[in-house]
Amino acid sequence: MVGRILTSDACMAEGAAWLAAAEPRFAHALRLTGTPPLRRRPDGFAHLLSAIVSQQVSTHAARAIWGRMEGAGLTTPAAVLAADDETLRAPGLSIQKMRYARALAAAGIDFDALRDMPDADVVKVLVEVPGIGRWTAEIYAMFSLGRADVFAPADLALQESARRLFDLPDRPREAPMRRMSEAWSPWRTVAAGLLWAYYHVETDREGII
Repeated sequence: MVGRILTSDACMAEGAAWLAAAEPRFAHALRLTGTPPLRRRPDGFAHLLSAIVSQQVSTHAARAIWGRMEGAGLTTPAAVLAADDETLRAPGLSIQKMRYARALAAAGIDFDALRDMPDADVVKVLVEVPGIGRWTAEIYAMFSLGRADVFAPADLALQESARRLFDLPDRPREAPMRRMSEAWSPWRTVAAGLLWAYYHVETDREGII
């Protein structure tokens, strides 16, 4: 079944209050950061394609490439499938990302149906597409579908933030991070928001940009 959907900042506040009551370290983070904002994004093909474009490049470069993709009208499955290599290369796509874009366009994902699928099924459908790993699928479920109880344990910022907040000797890897996050259910998406916010507070304090 589909669980709680985050629809407002009030939902985030409810989740943050639950986490703070359940875990003193989250209460500490919440005092420093305040309630993390709801970070909903549109769902659908274009957003997933944008996520693929953003992989392994800087934020600035990703925005520039995506802006050129939008300008060229390369944001629908039909447009991507109809484009030749030169057309896809022009905005800045690598050969590998051209392959991933075409795979996504050809996958025929029913994005409306994803809205009604359980979290695990959403991830399962998305990771079958070349170029979409578990992290991308989990981020899509969190931000595009608004799922309240999804976590992205492979995210390096979440790992580092957890190390700092929970005073761990080392940054937790994906598997232990996933196990750790089980205690934060049914608000793991909000826990991720708190950890990202705490990470930014801590790194800003150190003067890291």
